[in-house]
Amino acid sequence: MKLNEIQPKEGSVFERTRVGRGIGSTKGKTCGRGVKGQKARTGVAIKGFEGGQMPLDRRLPKLGFRNIFRKHYAELSLGKLQAAIDSKKIDASKPLDQEVLFAAKVVNREKDGIKLLGNGELKSKVTLKVARATASAKAAVEKAGGKIETSASQSA
Repeated sequence: MKLNEIQPKEGSVFERTRVGRGIGSTKGKTCGRGVKGQKARTGVAIKGFEGGQMPLDRRLPKLGFRNIFRKHYAELSLGKLQAAIDSKKIDASKPLDQEVLFAAKVVNREKDGIKLLGNGELKSKVTLKVARATASAKAAVEKAGGKIETSASQSA
């Protein structure tokens, strides 16, 4: 078999129906759209329309609340921070803030700040400036002899 001999499976490929080519084609005049009405015209978009009946998406109850002012934090675990210190990506003797951690690619995206999570183990003494920190993360950093400064009013 050669590349120029490859053919699609018999009956799997159809030619496009050419509409509006006379009455003998069975798709002439109205082109299979019927007579008049909204659907016979171009540019019709009746996605949720139910013929005047109240559409399903408007009949169902609306649940929940989406806070448009919510802050999105980049998450950083203690284990990942310690791994970055061990691999010499960041210097633990200097204060670590969002810019330093982002430049060292310890945090993927700059969001509304960094939230420090207590996952993993921290052995190095570090000074961190983050937006938020969990109680277990604060305890672990202070146990290692470090210090955390949070810019958010309360920790979660």
